[in-house]
Amino acid sequence: MSSFVPGFLERQPITQNILRTVRLLGEYKGKETLFKQQIPQALETLRQVAVIQSTESSNRIEGITASPDRLRALLADKTTPGNRSEQEILGYRDVLSSIHTNYQHMPLTTGIVRQLHRDLYKYMESEGGRWKPVDNEISEVRADGTKVIRFRPVPAFATAEHMGALHERCHGLWTAGEVEKLVLIPAYVLDFLCIHPFLDGNGRMARLLSLLLLYQAGFEVGRYISLEKIVEETRESYYDSLYASSQGWHENEHSLLPWTEYFLGVLVAAYREFESRVGLLATARGAKTEMVLEAIRHLPQDFRMVDVERLCPNVTRDWIRQVFADLKKQGVLWCEGKGPAAVWHKRGSLL
Repeated sequence: MSSFVPGFLERQPITQNILRTVRLLGEYKGKETLFKQQIPQALETLRQVAVIQSTESSNRIEGITASPDRLRALLADKTTPGNRSEQEILGYRDVLSSIHTNYQHMPLTTGIVRQLHRDLYKYMESEGGRWKPVDNEISEVRADGTKVIRFRPVPAFATAEHMGALHERCHGLWTAGEVEKLVLIPAYVLDFLCIHPFLDGNGRMARLLSLLLLYQAGFEVGRYISLEKIVEETRESYYDSLYASSQGWHENEHSLLPWTEYFLGVLVAAYREFESRVGLLATARGAKTEMVLEAIRHLPQDFRMVDVERLCPNVTRDWIRQVFADLKKQGVLWCEGKGPAAVWHKRGSLL
């Protein structure tokens, strides 16, 4: 019951589409390294925005939400969580930051997985980091209210055994280098979700572990562009591809193709957006101006100058004021009030 039983991955068909995508991602990986060397300060704004978007989107996929004002205050450590949703959002933020900072020192083991899950729930009374004590199921509630079971994961009593085998076999293939890592990573994520090792938080953990493995394979676009946001925007395809690839998993008769193609497609979309953003950062308007515009794009409809300053720590207040003045002349922004308490409103789009 695994994509990692001997010979299974080797027997999976590799289509021309996957070959082209893997080659394209290799080219993007090279460009990413160049961008980081050329404009590191400008990329800091993208990184800060991506953390906010990733935290918000990955939790929202699971129905965990907070208002924009509360979210900004939580992620800036200016308030404490007031309910379960906010506790889960902060936990996700912390694990995401930990992966961003320490991924090179996080070998993919069952111990690391349990530690990350524990940290995901560190603001809550319920203790994370434990395998599920009872069986769980993956289901959906349709429009008419009927509940449909989409998949029955590994039973609780077999979870520890399956997780141990998954990580042992994945590690062996990873270090041997005999299987392309961009094929290995989605296979691991699929098996993790089919095992569904925790009572709660499996989807968010799968997305965090995807980032961890991608970083370790040298693909760090998720640091600058939110992969979770792309998943949220393509949620139907996300669930459909997982469902298609999970059919027959218990009998080792499943196909990795639907899920692998979707997974790699998300990565390509992120790199294309990254390249587009970097192109804007390098235009004649200057990196600092684009940093301010990028921050405004990702703020709510109504915001204050201090919100932009927080997202642009390397840009002076005078520069931000000048950008605001230019946008006001263009009719893109209008202001209500004066001084630090002034509220700015967006009107139209920032090109």
